[in-house]
Amino acid sequence: MSHSENRPYRIEIKRSALKVLAKLPAKHRLQVQQAIDGLAGNPRPPGVKKLEGERTLHRIYCGVYRVIYDIFDDTISICVVRVGHRKDVYRNL
Repeated sequence: MSHSENRPYRIEIKRSALKVLAKLPAKHRLQVQQAIDGLAGNPRPPGVKKLEGERTLHRIYCGVYRVIYDIFDDTISICVVRVGHRKDVYRNL
């Protein structure tokens, strides 16, 4: 399911995910931000996984951190719903 017009996806980051991102150590914050920025050009990069039991949520690895996001192909947008450490990012999804 790729969009045919080759326009970049618009990225929205939930406030809660932004707060977590802001608190990450600088080295990790940069890595995670670059991964999120890359989703605009390719919302399904190598290594992306659709979360089991979730209709639309996907996740990507960023070292020990994970980015959980929704892809909306119809509006060419992505919503980052959660950023967190691998040990607890999946809790209470």
